[in-house]
Amino acid sequence: MRLSLDPRRGGSQPVGGCRWRAPVTEAAAPERDLVVAASETVTLVLGEDSPLPESAADVEDLVRLLRGHVAQLGARTAPGIPALLRAQRLCSDSVPEDYLPSRVYLVRLAEATQELMAHVERVDPGPISAMSGRRWRKPPVNVLRGAVFVLALACLVFAASVPRT
Repeated sequence: MRLSLDPRRGGSQPVGGCRWRAPVTEAAAPERDLVVAASETVTLVLGEDSPLPESAADVEDLVRLLRGHVAQLGARTAPGIPALLRAQRLCSDSVPEDYLPSRVYLVRLAEATQELMAHVERVDPGPISAMSGRRWRKPPVNVLRGAVFVLALACLVFAASVPRT
């Protein structure tokens, strides 16, 4: 499957210039799977049909995306994993200025991200947190709005029942 390099609004209209961007899909959700998002970015770099980035800004954009994926995936793994250490070491390096070294760096970072993705898929410990025990489900926004409304109404009734001095 070949991913589109042009971000599109509504499936047909280009959003910006011809710079590399992550593919925009209609099914993109804020809480989508980290491994899937990282896989799409890695495919942009390592895919057989993916061309090399044309400008230094394109390389910077892809490096920024890959570094973000490494940070998010690193939060899901235990510290000290060799794949995580390798990816973090590459993330801490600066992007070389020349054409060929910058593309080599980009490919190495994508390979390290791919290795980290494989580890997360294999182990998948879930997010590591200091809090253990029962996890509460996130309430829908309408429940929160209703709770605020009820609290405001209770404050209004209380304020109206207090005698004036």
